[in-house]
Amino acid sequence: MIYLKMDVLFLCLLPFLFYTFFSLFKLILQRRSQACYMLAYECFMPPEDNKLNTVSATKIVLRNTKLRLEELRFLLKTIVSSGIGENTYGPRTILEGREECPSLKDTYEEIDEIMFDTLDNLFKKTAISPSQIDILVVNVSLFSSAPSLAARIINRYKMRENVKAFNLAGMGCSASVVAIEVVQQLFKTYKNSVGIVVSTEDLGAHWYCGTDKKMMLSNCLFRSGGCSLMFTNKPSLKDRAILKLKHMERTQYGADDEAYNCCMQVEDEQGYSGFRLSKSLVKIAAQALTMNLQAMAPKILPVWEIVRFLFVSVRYSGMKKREMIPFFTGLVLGKNKLKKTKVNLLGGELNFKKGIEHFCVHPGGRAVIDGVGKGFRLTEYDLEPARMALHRWGNTSAGGLWYVLGYMEAKKRLKKGDRILMISLGAGFKCNNCVWEVMKDLSDTNVWKDCIESYPPENLSNPFKDKFDWINEDYLSFVRLDLSRIVI
Repeated sequence: MIYLKMDVLFLCLLPFLFYTFFSLFKLILQRRSQACYMLAYECFMPPEDNKLNTVSATKIVLRNTKLRLEELRFLLKTIVSSGIGENTYGPRTILEGREECPSLKDTYEEIDEIMFDTLDNLFKKTAISPSQIDILVVNVSLFSSAPSLAARIINRYKMRENVKAFNLAGMGCSASVVAIEVVQQLFKTYKNSVGIVVSTEDLGAHWYCGTDKKMMLSNCLFRSGGCSLMFTNKPSLKDRAILKLKHMERTQYGADDEAYNCCMQVEDEQGYSGFRLSKSLVKIAAQALTMNLQAMAPKILPVWEIVRFLFVSVRYSGMKKREMIPFFTGLVLGKNKLKKTKVNLLGGELNFKKGIEHFCVHPGGRAVIDGVGKGFRLTEYDLEPARMALHRWGNTSAGGLWYVLGYMEAKKRLKKGDRILMISLGAGFKCNNCVWEVMKDLSDTNVWKDCIESYPPENLSNPFKDKFDWINEDYLSFVRLDLSRIVI
């Protein structure tokens, strides 16, 4: 009788067990089809005649006859402390002296060179043809054309009529991460797909020709560059993948007026258009990154690190809310009242190196890299890729992260199973971070192949200081400086 009852019970539970097994199996298959794998990436290598060394950069500065001694000293100080070296690249419009009168043709030529060069190399490397592309996302912050740049690519490569195309503008240095999330979300709907992200920028038509110091900063930091990336959720291509997207966290801080205005394209009093960076930028970046990491930390750190953090945080439970906010106050360099602020997240100290092997920091400037290093307690080894990318390529906007990743790969740092945290900040204001898992040992020298053996150099000092430090002499304050007589 007992065995009979058990058999009846088993028969009654059989449909439930079958349904449970089928649901789990379906969930596993669904997650696999929604996975986002990176097959390859290609960074742009500008031609040698676009190189912006000390001599060519000085010629560009001295062409602006509106600059006074005060502005020249500011420029010298900014360039010397920027962390940028002798081998970055600029658009032809600037190098040829047409920064005040760029044409639409100049803009298209600058962007086309970046897009088509990287895409040609990407298709060649992956052996995947343009007709196989299902999703295309293009991002460029400073230029919006009609037809869109996405349509321009579709026309050039004769892509299929049902390709899902998107064009993102005005998203700043964090745009490539935004574009990747668009692909990731589409993969949840479209199975067995291949997607491409193209990150480019237009500097030539947006060079600042005025004298406002807050707007002159962009001329010192931004350089030509870009990249193209290929992704898939096809199980059949999984073995060819180099990276897998594990986590994505986007924080939009634009509802705050100060954050919205801290990084903005405007016109100065003389009518010159440019990009204004306010003094509150570093503070806003700290707050946005804090919010982002609070959401991301539980997803990327081991349980025991979260438990340790919560235990330590109990000691800070009596702190005022405003004292518990700064995790990333290391960004705020030079602010004496904040130098003694304890770097923490909600009062405790999270060690992100417990869940991350590599930190891919956007090379937006030396101050940004230093701030990330302090906030995460990183070593110089951890920050080396970002510093070297800034030194070799400058701030290439949304493409900057991939020059940093390229350095890690060229140095053979990326091993199977390693996790990479990409940290990006952009106008709006936004903080977009993501975590990648390395799928195989990587060692491609990519765009670094011609110089990787010489990095890191023994000395990162900028030659501007040795050549033009005389401009800081006190006697010049009492004389009229004739820029036309300066010999370079």
